[in-house]
Amino acid sequence: MQHKWYNATEIEVGSNSKQIFYMETIEVSRLSALAFFAAGESKYKGKRNYWQNREKTFTLVGLGHAYTIENNASDARFDLVEHEWKKLTSQIIEEDQHLQPILFGGFTFDPQNEVSAEWTNFPQSYFTVATHQLVIRNDKAYVTINYITDEENSATTFEALRKERDELIHAAQVKEVKTYAKPTMTSYMEPYKQEYLNSINKVTSLIKANEAQKVVIARSLALQFKETITSPQILSHVVHEQPESYLFGLEHGDLLFYGASPERLVKVDNGRAYSSCVAGSIKRGTTAEADEELGRTLLSDLKNLGEHHYVVEMITDTFKKNCSKVKVPHGPKLLKIRDIQHLYTPVEGQLNEDATILQLVKHLHPTPALGGVPREQAMEIIRTYEPMNRGLYAAPIGWLDADGNGEFAVAIRSAALVQDKAYLYAGGGIVEDSEAQSEYEETLVKFRPMLRALGGQLHE
Repeated sequence: MQHKWYNATEIEVGSNSKQIFYMETIEVSRLSALAFFAAGESKYKGKRNYWQNREKTFTLVGLGHAYTIENNASDARFDLVEHEWKKLTSQIIEEDQHLQPILFGGFTFDPQNEVSAEWTNFPQSYFTVATHQLVIRNDKAYVTINYITDEENSATTFEALRKERDELIHAAQVKEVKTYAKPTMTSYMEPYKQEYLNSINKVTSLIKANEAQKVVIARSLALQFKETITSPQILSHVVHEQPESYLFGLEHGDLLFYGASPERLVKVDNGRAYSSCVAGSIKRGTTAEADEELGRTLLSDLKNLGEHHYVVEMITDTFKKNCSKVKVPHGPKLLKIRDIQHLYTPVEGQLNEDATILQLVKHLHPTPALGGVPREQAMEIIRTYEPMNRGLYAAPIGWLDADGNGEFAVAIRSAALVQDKAYLYAGGGIVEDSEAQSEYEETLVKFRPMLRALGGQLHE
């Protein structure tokens, strides 16, 4: 441990109450993010998060909840989270760049979805400031204690948190890095498989009747395991098997939502905003030559190019309303990850003074890649014909700091783990000439990353 930064700021949270926001940061010489996450198993199980960007230049682990922002405010949920976060951080005195509290969490896909399922008790917005926050940025590791209290004298409590922090760091550094066996799947089922296949035919009929231009329909896969699966166990496999993706894990009580998404929704870094248009996909080839041929096919396929165009058009339009100097390439390129390749177009711009990362999240979600075109008509069709609750699947998940920097991914290639059960999610864009069987087969490809991490195999 090389350096220490400490800060305590008095913040007004209620009309009559004042709370103190204590922060203490130390730099640590070497630390495994997964080991730190696992070190919180006994004390903080159900209150942890994990995040790593695609470039592997930023990793975030949170243990415990120093502060929670959650609501079920439907369309107002983005604004309420932003308002509460700004209020919490507005009076923090930044004495050093390392003293930066981070808010991590996500918004559910559709607050109007009331289907009873594994997401029944999950709030529409769920964000936390961790008690113990690990940030690894450009090979430097920092551990921060965040403590928010209205107690006038909290020196004893904070000292106990210091002791706990040191124990967590020691456990992560000294204990042998654990290797986890893959869980044993005993059975799986495809809920509403026939309803899903029927829905494709119904939705294509609606599109032909000009009710919509594109609608994304998703389905789930339910797996049963021999034993309860732990969060560190499954995250270790996802992290090692999907290094080219955004990696995330978010606990909420008994539920762990985790995944490896190829798709950025939005990133803001010092006033510069970035998004990724990812839509249109094809499988990977078994040889380099076959893979290249499949890529060429994707780049010239009119159905996939049409799907991709909807996403580029909508994201570009949103950026033009919130940014200046918007840059968009003339055509897509290929984004290749382990199981699948996508059409990909990056978009960037200079954020306007009154725009924020959460405002961009609010206006971008759901993109045509996850909802459809036009948005409202597509969402109504999804509610009618998709017999499941997406929860955080296909929704924004990510982080932001007190300066307005942050990054959100679209939570695809993801699953929810509840003790000895897992629920995997996948979907595809339905257009006029979509065929139910080929859409079904595309979801099988999209299930593979999470299925492999769970040690499962489908009889396709």
